[in-house]
Amino acid sequence: MPERIPLARPSWTDEMRQAAINTLDSGRWVKGPQGRAFAEEFANYCGVAYASPCNSGSGALIAALRLLGIGPGDEVIVPSLTFIATATSVSMTGATPIFAEVEPDFWCLDVEDVKKRITSKTKGVIGVHLFGQCYTTDLIDLCQEHHLALIEDAAQAHGASIVHKGATTMAGALGTISCFSFFPSKNVAVGGEGGMITSVDAEIGARIKSIVDHGRDGSLQSQEVGTNMRMSEVFASIGRKQLMHLDSWLTKRRSIATKFSDVLDANAHLHAPSIRSNSNHAWHQFCIQTTSAKQFIEHMNNHDIDSRLIYPIPCHHHPVYADHPQSKEVFSTTQRLCRELVAIPVHHGLTEDEVERILEAIRSYS
Repeated sequence: MPERIPLARPSWTDEMRQAAINTLDSGRWVKGPQGRAFAEEFANYCGVAYASPCNSGSGALIAALRLLGIGPGDEVIVPSLTFIATATSVSMTGATPIFAEVEPDFWCLDVEDVKKRITSKTKGVIGVHLFGQCYTTDLIDLCQEHHLALIEDAAQAHGASIVHKGATTMAGALGTISCFSFFPSKNVAVGGEGGMITSVDAEIGARIKSIVDHGRDGSLQSQEVGTNMRMSEVFASIGRKQLMHLDSWLTKRRSIATKFSDVLDANAHLHAPSIRSNSNHAWHQFCIQTTSAKQFIEHMNNHDIDSRLIYPIPCHHHPVYADHPQSKEVFSTTQRLCRELVAIPVHHGLTEDEVERILEAIRSYS
């Protein structure tokens, strides 16, 4: 029997292994040159002036909200079709997440629905580049119009970009402050848990490194409430090596996604994801839309290929939000997509034989 094809396969090379060993051997395991270099290199990649590594994507979101002064009594609008951390990071600050619908075609925040949910308590919006697809630039314009902070949840969007005001802009530079995750399944990983905070804002940039280090400044005095959200030097050294390969990995992911979409176009029972115009998708996930999700997952399982409903429950229906005012609200698009979006492997670690096996499985589904 062929080896089962997983949804994710972390990249690990001799180059990354040696970087980790060299860092361990250096005896500088925290707050050293690797973290500083990773921050600078990642900021340059995204086209921003400021960045700081941190312990996770969730930590990045919490730190971002803290940097923006968001807390009890405030509201932050979030999509209900996302990983739960987008919402719970708001709750962790004492603020209230306000859930909103997503677009039926691109699956990111629906700007018209966001407009309806803005109140005097709204302090920000968390826009998610879902699965690696950039949110619409109309969301940027809306937040500027209403003087709202736009927190960019780019946890799944390393290397994504979109044209804004005539210029191609990278994920990480499309919000007031931006947050990345380096979880092992992501386009860039660090050998464990990790995250990155980026910003184009000078005031935020002056505090971005301190918030993840107990709010301390160069004098080691805490200027604001923070905690330890630092990234280890070992993880930063691995992340630096992975970042060097990101563009080539994205080229492979995009090539695979194109092959999948071409085959899906010939199958009346399955639908390929749409790509927003003037944008480059990062393909953290490739989600097929089908009204027969259970049947399709069983079919892929029979071909020894991992697949799954990506977010089977909308965030506002999770038990943690059972007492939330929106817990019973119907989000027709979100709830339909939760039943219909099935993720299949698209990672850059796929071999040619594995890609062909996935293509053949799609072709044979009826």
